[in-house]
Amino acid sequence: QVQLVESGGGLVQAGGSLRLSCAASENTFRLTTMAWFRQAPGKEREFVAAIRWNAGNTAFDYVDAVEGRFTISGDSAKSTVSLQMVSLSPDGTAVYYCAADRGFLPYMRNARHYDHWGQGTRVTVSS
Repeated sequence: QVQLVESGGGLVQAGGSLRLSCAASENTFRLTTMAWFRQAPGKEREFVAAIRWNAGNTAFDYVDAVEGRFTISGDSAKSTVSLQMVSLSPDGTAVYYCAADRGFLPYMRNARHYDHWGQGTRVTVSS
């Protein structure tokens, strides 16, 4: 069972930046799709961003709320993914989860399609 380990969460002031990272505990097979989801207090888990590698091509997807402010990047050979977040606002306060799947996910926003999840890293944005 692949384990995903996140790091990089913390407390930041509004307008600040954070970089989240996620690495798979095993790299015996490649993860085709990796993503970040988040869950704010009292809310459901929501999609943030995803990256997918296939046949030499890389695809990206972002939820509208973070487009232009968050950047997802990764290394398929190392099964790692990062999320660079800038211009953070208090509504970015949440536990951020790394998710991954070995399969090709045409629709990357559905959390149920991902087989592997990290424990989450907390991001708090103060106003």
